[in-house]
Amino acid sequence: MGTATKGNAAEARLLAELVALGYDVLVPFGGGQTYDLALDLGDLVLKIQCKAAWLTAGGSCLMFNCRSTDHGRGPQRYEGPADVFGVFLPPDSVYLVPLHRVGGFVGRRRLEPTRNNQKRGVRFAPQYEIGQWTEEKLRALSA
Repeated sequence: MGTATKGNAAEARLLAELVALGYDVLVPFGGGQTYDLALDLGDLVLKIQCKAAWLTAGGSCLMFNCRSTDHGRGPQRYEGPADVFGVFLPPDSVYLVPLHRVGGFVGRRRLEPTRNNQKRGVRFAPQYEIGQWTEEKLRALSA
């Protein structure tokens, strides 16, 4: 499956999940926007950059790209142009990860505990599952 196909699958899955949760979702027209979907909360719109995730070799973490390449300008951060990453890990896991909770070029979220049981500084995937997000938490992202 090619990169564009994976991206389209991620975007479609995020759209379906958000609609199933009762949210109004806006889909930008054309391909030049810096975000893929927009979550309409009435007086607030959150821009979502959708990403397809993959597993680390051992399967203990999910990973996703968190920089774009803008033809000649090199890797660009999404802060400003988007508010949150919508992450799809096939076959059926969907997460919302605030941009400010991701550093570097690749976002990582743990699916399994660390071998040494470290908890401090470890970001576990279940706390970012799409069903964990209330409208109140989503609104707090814009503050």
